[in-house]
Amino acid sequence: MNANNHWAAILVEELAACGLDAVWIAPGSRSTPLTLAFAGHPRIRHYLHLDERSAGFAALGMALAEDRPVALVCTSGTAAAEFFAAVIEARQSHAPLIVLTSDRPPELRHSGANQTIDQVKLYGDQVLWAVDVALPEADPPAVARNNLRTLAARAYATANGIVKGPVHLNLPFRKPLEPETLDELAHTPTASAAVTIAKGVIQPTPDQINHIAALLAAHPQGLIICGPRSPGGDFPLGVAELARKLHYPLLADPISGVRFGPQAETGMVVSAYEGFLNPAAAQSLPRATLTLRFGSVPTSKWLNEYLIRSKPDVQIHVRANGVWADDSHRTTYFLQSDEASLCRALLDACPTPASDAENWLHPWQTADAAARTAAEITFSEEAFDAAYVAALAEELPPGAHLFVGNSLPIRHVDQFALAAAKPLYVYANRGASGIDGVISSALGVAAAVPDQPVVLLIGDISFYHDMNGLLALQMHKVENMTIALLNNNGGGIFRRLPVARLDPLFTELFLTPHGLDFSHAAALYGLKHIRFQAAQNDVTAFRRALSEALVRKQTTLLEVQSDSARDIRMQRTLVSRIGRGQTRADRR
Repeated sequence: MNANNHWAAILVEELAACGLDAVWIAPGSRSTPLTLAFAGHPRIRHYLHLDERSAGFAALGMALAEDRPVALVCTSGTAAAEFFAAVIEARQSHAPLIVLTSDRPPELRHSGANQTIDQVKLYGDQVLWAVDVALPEADPPAVARNNLRTLAARAYATANGIVKGPVHLNLPFRKPLEPETLDELAHTPTASAAVTIAKGVIQPTPDQINHIAALLAAHPQGLIICGPRSPGGDFPLGVAELARKLHYPLLADPISGVRFGPQAETGMVVSAYEGFLNPAAAQSLPRATLTLRFGSVPTSKWLNEYLIRSKPDVQIHVRANGVWADDSHRTTYFLQSDEASLCRALLDACPTPASDAENWLHPWQTADAAARTAAEITFSEEAFDAAYVAALAEELPPGAHLFVGNSLPIRHVDQFALAAAKPLYVYANRGASGIDGVISSALGVAAAVPDQPVVLLIGDISFYHDMNGLLALQMHKVENMTIALLNNNGGGIFRRLPVARLDPLFTELFLTPHGLDFSHAAALYGLKHIRFQAAQNDVTAFRRALSEALVRKQTTLLEVQSDSARDIRMQRTLVSRIGRGQTRADRR
């Protein structure tokens, strides 16, 4: 057997034995041994993408959806560099990736050889582990073969560890890269991995439980905050039950996994805080003296600023992976522990609050309800881009998956996609919060859940950045994805910043209107395209088109065109209405 193909087969077989079942491949010559080994393996799904950057983000999206390692393959040279943005996002968002870059052999490095760059530790500290793998041998000694197998097992375990993230294996290959016949690619399944690398659950100690319980008992004016990438499983219901026992408002980020689902039926989940905590809303909520945080830093600007203004005496952050996530550096107690286990323990350890605890909870619930009502009134009178986001969230069926782009889309979802008992799975690239690769990340989610509806909510600049990603929709016959495009003709989010006062330079250098007609992109990639005008209040038609698109066996692009200057005026009007506490009764 060709040494390269034998080497690649051992590596791929071991990864499969560890549990790997999906790989995204960007085609090239030097990666031929890896490509053939993955494509021929019966237990590994392989997906092809012609653009390395899009392939990287597709693998990232699939890893987020499945919460287990996904492999990524490319040829040598700048192809490996194109993975870099996705690697950074994977590291920041703790998405498990196994990045396999093919390389020239050592004698061609630093020699001027074509398509050869220095790929050793190419991604630096952005990966959890990087290895320059040994050259394949035709007849390797047993220790070399065993080393390759344990290397694969260690790579999988590291990517899927307590702190999840990307791992980089750089694999040099000498020519010939191809086998003599396809018969050489036959796989002999391995009964089990060479080594089992297991991880346990970090449980809180009795002293830690009692210490936190005492702090909670001493601070009746507390908040529970679930930020992005909070745990799944039993955690959402457990933390909601804890909030109910303590009479603490539970502020749930849209990508926390806690805002949508049965836990919302407890009545403890507060989700309209981005509206009523805005200083322009002039809400006089009392000061929180304690916060109990889970997950990453919340998306909401006004929640984060409220916490800075409130200066809680005690700020507890619990995170099983131990990764720090407090950019204001006000945490007073950090516990690395399984979050669901801690919530269960605190339910037993915490005393029942005093009878007047409702006096703390009630203003938060009232403010939440008032903000919801103000939004409904505003949207019924005059629609703008946020009205379509609210309608999208309401229209999604239970069990749907929503991928949200950065800039305005994630902020609109944070403010207007309000807590509901129906389960929704919401994702966003909030690790590094870039606008690149968003279409491909959503595609990765759609490929991971082919029998469930997936909706991508994206802005026009992000859409432009990753139009190459649309090709894979056709290549892999993805039929469960719908795209909702908010097109305000440029960087409308910059209107929220002081630089917006500096026209004409603001328009030229920040707003950057592009004038693109995205119907042409839809036609190029075989998408059905429907356009709506936000100012014409097409929300009802948008709802109907979205419902139809969710069951159509063709990706639909629903484009909502809006004027960002009008959008920001309407958003400020809404915030002012929240501050006045206007309800439907006020209108009668």
